[in-house]
Amino acid sequence: MLIGALGCNLAWGIIDGVFYLMGCLAEKGRGLLALHAVRKTIDPQQARRLIAGTLPPVIASILQPAELETMHERLKQLPEPPERARLHMDDWLGAIGVFLLVFFSTFPVVIPFIFMRNAGPALRVSNVVAIVMLFLMGYALGRMTGRHRWLVGISMVILGSILVGLTVALGG
Repeated sequence: MLIGALGCNLAWGIIDGVFYLMGCLAEKGRGLLALHAVRKTIDPQQARRLIAGTLPPVIASILQPAELETMHERLKQLPEPPERARLHMDDWLGAIGVFLLVFFSTFPVVIPFIFMRNAGPALRVSNVVAIVMLFLMGYALGRMTGRHRWLVGISMVILGSILVGLTVALGG
């Protein structure tokens, strides 16, 4: 059971790291496509729409057309961008960070299996560890988002329990 749990932690760490890289590539690709489109267009209104569409809505809403036009002119003056998006060292380091975060954040749930010989009680202790971790993460999320800490912590436990129940019901 311990080897299976560690293998699962390892697999999810790798999967999440790969998804992180895919997200980086998608974000860079989207930005590059927008940059190419802005540089190609000769219609100032279209250029302003394209630039505003890449910005967060609250920022785009406060920019004046002249400011967007200034951005358009400055973007046209940049050196020719690459045709395709590429991953850089910081992307790979981020993926390694995601892997380590996923692997080590799930490791406490595995610890009972290291110290307890009987799988049944180890599973119960593991479940308690997971519930405590869910609550603590929810509590921290509540603090970071300005929400009621205890309510978000309890909600995280309930949501986690529902997801685990769904997983078990589906054969996981």
